[in-house]
Amino acid sequence: MNHLKEPTHGRVVTYRRFLYTMLTFGVIAVMMSIYYFMWLSVPSTIMIKAGVDQELDFKVPATGELYKEAVEVSGGTNVSTENSSIYIDLGRHITVKANQVDQYKLQLKIFGIIPLKEVDVEVIQDVRLRPAGIPIGIYVKTQGVLIVGIGEFEGEDGQTVNPGKYVFQVGDYILEINDEEINEKKELVDKISHCEGQELVFKIQRGDMLLDVKARPEPNQNGEYKMGIWVRDNAQGVGTMTYIDENGCFGALGHGINDVDTSTLMTLSTGTLYHTEIIGITKGTTGSPGELTGFIEYDDKNIMGSITANTPKGIFGICTPETMMDASYDYLPLGLKQEIKKGPAQIICSLGNGTQIYDVEITDINLENDNINRGIVLEITDPELLTTTGGIVQGMSGSPIIQDNKLVGAVTHVLVQEPTKGYGIFIENMLMH
Repeated sequence: MNHLKEPTHGRVVTYRRFLYTMLTFGVIAVMMSIYYFMWLSVPSTIMIKAGVDQELDFKVPATGELYKEAVEVSGGTNVSTENSSIYIDLGRHITVKANQVDQYKLQLKIFGIIPLKEVDVEVIQDVRLRPAGIPIGIYVKTQGVLIVGIGEFEGEDGQTVNPGKYVFQVGDYILEINDEEINEKKELVDKISHCEGQELVFKIQRGDMLLDVKARPEPNQNGEYKMGIWVRDNAQGVGTMTYIDENGCFGALGHGINDVDTSTLMTLSTGTLYHTEIIGITKGTTGSPGELTGFIEYDDKNIMGSITANTPKGIFGICTPETMMDASYDYLPLGLKQEIKKGPAQIICSLGNGTQIYDVEITDINLENDNINRGIVLEITDPELLTTTGGIVQGMSGSPIIQDNKLVGAVTHVLVQEPTKGYGIFIENMLMH
């Protein structure tokens, strides 16, 4: 009988070990999930406005030392000071105040023991911005000439040639040929066509690198010298202005201007904003984003301002005095990301009949998101806007988002499969471009 029981006992022991192992892995997975949730709940950068009491209520059991002398913190028994630093407990509701623009560090630990993250606390100027919602026509010139494609063509002898294949890459900017600046596509074509078969030295920008490369154009069947590259030197489009500050500086789009073929952020030489008239609306449907169609007359009298920067956070520049006067909304305070709540909000945009305010719902706030243009998740709830556009459409990028009478962000993207929903960028991200 004993020999018959031994295998059964062995199986029980093995089964118990398996259960203990699975339980251990389960506990570890739960703990890691909780840790990751807490990590996401506190942004790596917290901005506060100089001279203003800033409430922080992250509800995370993490504490840390805030290093800088110019910060005052109130909040009851959860605050103490020691060695020129301030102890902060993010598990409780606290109020932070900084007297001047500066930067601080906050080393957070869960329960004061387990390292969570290092947080940059940035004190920014307390500015007021005028929400715009004005449709804009955009015209930008690239710095140099952008390569958007590389291909083959038939050479003079009928053989297929591709002189640029191993020299250039899509996304390169050609800045010079033989030490002479290239600013327009026409200049590039002229230099190549008159090379007489001589090798040319191209200065190109590839990402953050400046390179000198050599290539020899080849004649096609008509005897015209070609390099086998497709290029672009400008871009146009329609968007929405987000804000104008008291100095006449604007921010728009909430995302950068990317080349349509390469999807790379375009390096600008110059850029101009023009008045645009919305003349058509393509309604968005599931799987097919809608679009605002604008009529732009590229005339000096229609200039609204100049673009000085194209960044992943939007386009920025200086308005004309007339554009400042056209903005019909009053200056509003900033709403920083920790002040935003899930719930009702509004956006401002124009569908061709002047700027209007429309109702939306903020459904999620991503305080810690690698994609800087998708911190706010929103859904269109306004019946009029839904009837007219079906939700968020192309051309609405940059529409200011208002909550509790504060400017909190700008619309950036639409969910193609759910056009009533989309994303927005925090206004503080646009200001720190």
